[in-house]
Amino acid sequence: MKIYDMPEEIKVANEIEQKLELLKHIGRSFSVYRIDCGSCNGCEIEIFAAITPLWDPERFGFKLVANPRHADILLCTGPVTRQMYYPLLRAYEAAPDPKLVVALGACGSTGGIFYDAYSVLSGIDKIIPVDVYIPGCPPHPASIIYGLTTALGVMEQKLQRVSFEHDSEMPPLVGDSLLGNTLFERDLLVHAKRLMSYVFGRTLYDKYLAALAQSPEVKNPKAAKAALVLAMKEESDPRYAECMGILHNEVYSAYVPCEEEEKIALNQISWGEGKW
Repeated sequence: MKIYDMPEEIKVANEIEQKLELLKHIGRSFSVYRIDCGSCNGCEIEIFAAITPLWDPERFGFKLVANPRHADILLCTGPVTRQMYYPLLRAYEAAPDPKLVVALGACGSTGGIFYDAYSVLSGIDKIIPVDVYIPGCPPHPASIIYGLTTALGVMEQKLQRVSFEHDSEMPPLVGDSLLGNTLFERDLLVHAKRLMSYVFGRTLYDKYLAALAQSPEVKNPKAAKAALVLAMKEESDPRYAECMGILHNEVYSAYVPCEEEEKIALNQISWGEGKW
């Protein structure tokens, strides 16, 4: 049953071409307005957790605003109750065109367990067009941030859809481990990300492996230490250098038994003068 006739000017202004044009101009930062359409507040708690400094969504350019007239994205939670039908439409029509709509949580996506309740109309997409769905009851803060970042490229993904249904290509094999145990690389990457975050942790991981590969005998603690010390002296960023030493002391030594003198003494490093 159709319960909302979208005004023609809004419909025309929210065609896919207009939304693609919008994404070209808000790639660096844009504003998000939250609409509670009848939520139990479980999703709201996760949204508020997601905007804390722990997750810091503003590093991706997202910022919550208090007025739909300032918003590029509408973040809708909960099933649409009868009382929230008109407030949802007012917020949708007030947001500047073109706009993106995100349905958050199981209730926002489908109506959830309340889909057939007498006081509930439906999920968000039965009222207004939805561009992104973020499932979960409630979704994790990381899922919320991932779903919002997906909104940046959702239209382009729709236009350039690629199907792998009949793809027979085998997935790439895992490369050979330097120590003959792929768990070493796994633990190394996890610890590197813990030290320097997701993006810079991957760079730290690559720097450490490249340094270790220069050792003539990677399973020889003394030769490995010498290769790492040389790489650390040549590293221009002292943060990477120190974290490479931490990885060596905590991860490498867990797979290759090392005496205390075969570990890197980080407290003896003077970064300003480049001396040991």
